Amino acid sequence: MSDVRLTGQLVCADDGEAAVVRRHLPQHVALTRAEPGCLSFEVTPAEEPLVWHVEERFVDAGAFAAHQRRVAASEWGRATAGIERRYTIDGMDPAS
Repeated sequence: MSDVRLTGQLVCADDGEAAVVRRHLPQHVALTRAEPGCLSFEVTPAEEPLVWHVEERFVDAGAFAAHQRRVAASEWGRATAGIERRYTIDGMDPAS
C-alpha cells in the first residue's frame, strides 16, 4: 500500500466565504491531524487573499477515505460545502 496525497487549493468566492474558512479552519486542522493515518495536514493562506493552499498526506487509501467521511459529516464540511476546491489526489487505486 502507498500513501495518499492531496494537493491543491481552497478558493473562496468572496470575503464572506473567506471568513467562514478562517472561523472553522483551526478546529478542522486539529481534528484532521488527530485522525488515525494522517501523516501531515497543512492549510496555509496563499498570496491571493481568498485562496488557501492545501496539502494532505494519509498512510493509505483507507485512512484517506475515513477522513473524507468524517469531513463530510463535520461542521467544517457543512460550513464550507459551497466553497470551490481545486484538488489533485495521488496514490488512490481507481477501485478505491
